[in-house]
Amino acid sequence: MCDDSKPLLGGNKIPTIRVRKKTSWVLKASTLRKCVVAVTFFSVILIFIYSRQTRSPYFTNFIHRNIRPEPNIRCGVMNSPRIIQNHDHKTDARLRSYPKVLVFVETMYSKLGRDIAELLVHTRIKYKIEVTGKSVPVLTNLDKGRYGVIVFENFTKYLQMDNWNRELLDKYCREYSVGIIGFIPPEEETYVGAQLKGFPLFIHSNLKLKNAALNAASQILRLTRAGETAWGELPGNDWTIFQANHSTYEPLEWATRNDNLPRNESGMRNPPLSTVIQDHGLFDNIQRVIFGSGLRFWLHRLLFLDSLSYLSHGQLSLSLERKFLVDIDDIFVGEMGTRMRPDDVKALIATQERLASMVPGFKFNLGFSGKYYHHGNSEEDRGDDLVLENVDKFTWFSHMWNHQQPHLYDNLTLLMEDMQLNRNFAKEKGIPVDSGYSVSPHHSGVYPVHEILYTAWKKVWNVRVTSTEEYPHLRPARLRRGFIHRNIMVLPRQTCGLFTHTMLIDRYPGGREKLDESIQGGELFQTIVYNPINIFMTHMSNYGNDRLGLYTFESVIKFVQCWTNIKLSTAPPLQLAENYFKLYPGESDPVWGNPCDDHRHQKIWSRNKSCDSLPKFLVIGPQKTGTTALYTFLSLHQTIASNLPSPTTFEEIQFFNAHNYLRGLDWYMDFFPVDSNTSTTRYYFEKSATYFDGELVPKRVHALLPRARLVTILVSPAKRAYSWYQHVKARGDVIANNYSFHQVVTASDTAPKALRDLRNRCLNPGKYAQHLERWMTYFPPQSIHIIDGEELKNNPVEVMNELQKFLKITPFFNYTEHLRFDPKKGFYCQVIKGDHTKCLGRSKGRHYPPMEEKSLKHLQRYYLSHNTALVKLFKKIGIRIIPNWLKEDLSDKNDKED
Repeated sequence: MCDDSKPLLGGNKIPTIRVRKKTSWVLKASTLRKCVVAVTFFSVILIFIYSRQTRSPYFTNFIHRNIRPEPNIRCGVMNSPRIIQNHDHKTDARLRSYPKVLVFVETMYSKLGRDIAELLVHTRIKYKIEVTGKSVPVLTNLDKGRYGVIVFENFTKYLQMDNWNRELLDKYCREYSVGIIGFIPPEEETYVGAQLKGFPLFIHSNLKLKNAALNAASQILRLTRAGETAWGELPGNDWTIFQANHSTYEPLEWATRNDNLPRNESGMRNPPLSTVIQDHGLFDNIQRVIFGSGLRFWLHRLLFLDSLSYLSHGQLSLSLERKFLVDIDDIFVGEMGTRMRPDDVKALIATQERLASMVPGFKFNLGFSGKYYHHGNSEEDRGDDLVLENVDKFTWFSHMWNHQQPHLYDNLTLLMEDMQLNRNFAKEKGIPVDSGYSVSPHHSGVYPVHEILYTAWKKVWNVRVTSTEEYPHLRPARLRRGFIHRNIMVLPRQTCGLFTHTMLIDRYPGGREKLDESIQGGELFQTIVYNPINIFMTHMSNYGNDRLGLYTFESVIKFVQCWTNIKLSTAPPLQLAENYFKLYPGESDPVWGNPCDDHRHQKIWSRNKSCDSLPKFLVIGPQKTGTTALYTFLSLHQTIASNLPSPTTFEEIQFFNAHNYLRGLDWYMDFFPVDSNTSTTRYYFEKSATYFDGELVPKRVHALLPRARLVTILVSPAKRAYSWYQHVKARGDVIANNYSFHQVVTASDTAPKALRDLRNRCLNPGKYAQHLERWMTYFPPQSIHIIDGEELKNNPVEVMNELQKFLKITPFFNYTEHLRFDPKKGFYCQVIKGDHTKCLGRSKGRHYPPMEEKSLKHLQRYYLSHNTALVKLFKKIGIRIIPNWLKEDLSDKNDKED
C-alpha cells in the first residue's frame, strides 16, 4: 500500500483521475437516461402500431386460430314426420290419489336420492322423502291416496321389506292404482343371471355399455321421442341389464356391450340389452318401471319424468309446450376487437331465420346501451351500423345509457336522466321503445331491490317486465323463481354457459366437450326441458369472434327436437310474464332475503344500506299476552333499541304478516336507522304480536333474519281469547258489542262471516303447539325463548334477567332498580325520577267482568288437545317446568266438572 502523505510521480495525477471518474459517471448517467427515453419512445410507437393493426379486420382475420364450430347434431328423425300418439296418460284412476311422489331413500344424503329430489324440485313436482327401513308412512287421507307414485332409490330395499310393510305398500298400490319406480343400485358383487326376489326377472350387473336407444312402441314415452340412438359410451361401468321370463315385462331402453364379443347363436355380435324395463302389472297387478342405472345418463331423466306421468295416470305430467326467448345483452358494449363485424351480423340474421323454421316467429331480443354505439374499430362500427339497418328484424329492450349499475345511483333524477338519454338514442336510431321490458346491467337493483330503479323504469320506459338470475340466488338454478314488485313482473333468467369472456371455443372452460355436454342432454338441454318458460341471457361478444351463441342455440334446439316431443315457441316478454304468473300465481309475492348472506347480492346492493340496521331479535306475540309490557321493559336497556314508531300501527311495524311486506325491504329498514356517529353496538329488535300465528311469517322471517332470536309469551289460551274479545269490544267492534263472548267462541261455521272472523281471532292464536311447530320448521328450538306470561306479570325482574342471558346482551341491566309494582294498576311499572312510576296506558291492565264458567269450560275442552300437544312439545325441546296455567287448564278437576 502507498503512503498517502508522500506525493507520487506526477503529483497532479490524482485530481485528473478524479475528474475523469466524475465525467465518466455523468456520461454514463446521461446515456442511461437516453436509453430509457429511447426505449419508451419505441414502446409507444409499437403500442400505437399494434393498436392500429388490431383495429384492422385483416389482422383480426389473421390471428383467428381455428374454424368456428358449426352445429353437428346427428339426428335421423329430425325432419321425419312425428307419429301422433295419444300418450297423455290420463285415466280415471288419477282421481284416486293426490299428485305427489313418495321417495324412499337409503339415507338423507345418498347421491341418487338427492338427484331424484333435485329433479322433482326443478319440475315443481311435490314429493316426500322417507328413509327405508322405517315403517311405511300413512298412505291414505280419508278415501284418497296421498301419493300418485312410489319411488325407490334402491329397488332391492323394496324387495327386502318385511312382510307387514311390503303387504301394506303393495295393497295400497293395487287399491289406488299407484305405480312404483325403482333403481337397481351398483354393487361390488357382480351378478350373472340372478333372479330378483319374487319376480320372473333376471339381472346381469356391473356392465359397461354404449349406444342407447328407445322402444318407440312403448306407451310410456310422451315427453321423450324415440327413433334416434345416443351414440357413444354410457356413463359408468356398473350398469345392470334385465332378462325377463314373463309377458308382463317390456323393454323401454336398450344398449349394447361396450366391448367386442363373439357372435351369439343368432349371428349377432352385440345384441341389444334391456337397461330400463316396464312391468305392466300382469304378474301381481302392480305396474312398475325399473332402471338399470341412476340419473347420471341424461336420457334416464327424461324416462323418469315419463314414468312418473304414466304411472300416475297423467297426474304428474309436464306440459309439452315451452316458451323460448334469447336476450343478447349489451349489443353495442364490448372491448375493441371483440365486437360484432358485418359478417357476424349477417350470420346472426341467417341463423335467426333457421331458428325461426324450428321455433315459429323466433327473433333475437337485443339489449342496448346507446353511449357505446360506434366504440369499436372501423369494421366493428360497420357492424353496429348493419345491426341498425336491420332493426326491424329483431326485438329490442333497454339497458342503461352508460351501462352503469342502477344501485350506484342515490338520486332518482340522475337515474331518470340516464334512462332518458338511452330512450332518446333509441328514437333517433329507430329502435322500438314500447316493449315494456328492460334489463338492468348486471341485474343491479332488481333483486335486492333498489326502489328508485323501479320508479324510474315506470316513469321513463313504462316497464312492466324485467328478468334476473339473482332471485332468490344465482345457484342452484333449479330454485330460481319470479316475483312481482310495484306492478313490475320479474321473471327468472336462465344462463346457458356463455358469458362475456366465453368468446373462443378453444378457450372455453373445459373445452368444446364441456359445452357440447351441456347442449346434448346436459344443463342447457335440461333447463329447456324442465322450465315451461325460458329467458336466456347471452352477450354481444358471444355472437362475434367464434359465434358461440349461434352454435349453442342452434345445436340445443335441434337436440331438443331430436329427443323430445316438446313444442318450442316464442313470445314477447310481456306475454311470457303473464303466462308465467298464470302458471305460478303463488310466486307473485316476493320473499325478501338477507342481502348480506350472498356475496353477489352485496355487490349489487346500495353502499348506503347496511345489514346492521336489521333487528337481531323479534318479540312475536301472540296478542294479549303481555308483549307491550315486555317491549317497554326491553326499551329500558341502554344497548337495546326498538324500531321507530309506525304512524299507523305505533310500536308494531307488522311487516312480515301484512301488506307492509310488499312495500319492500327498504321500507322495513327505514324503521331501524343506523347512527354512524356512535360506536356503541345496538341490539335492534321489533315487537309485532300478530307474527305468532301468521302462516307465512316464519318463512319470511327466516329468509331475511335467519340468525334472529325469537321471543314469545304464552298465557292460558282461554284467558287470552277472553282478553282479546274484551279488547276489541272496548274499541267499538260492532260484532263484539252485539254478541256475547260465549256466542262468539261457540259460533258455528254457518254463522255470518264477520262473526266467524272474530271467533277465529279469539281462538286460533291459542293453538300454541301448532304455531310453535311451524316456527320450528325454520328456526331451531335454541333460537326461541318462551316466557310464561303469568311470570312476566308477577316477577318481571327474574324474567328479564333470564331473557338477557338468552339474548347474550351486554352489559347486564339491573331491572330491580327500574321496575316496581303499582297497586293501582295491578302490575309492574317503570321507575322514573324520584319515587314515581310510569305505567302503560289505559288500554293496558283494563278490568272487565270475569269470564262465564260455561265459556271457560268450553274453551278448556276446545284447547285440550292443543294444550296436551304443548306439553309434549315442551318436553321435546327440553323445557322441564310446565307453567301453572297450563297445569290448571289440563287439571283433572276441570275435566271432572265437565
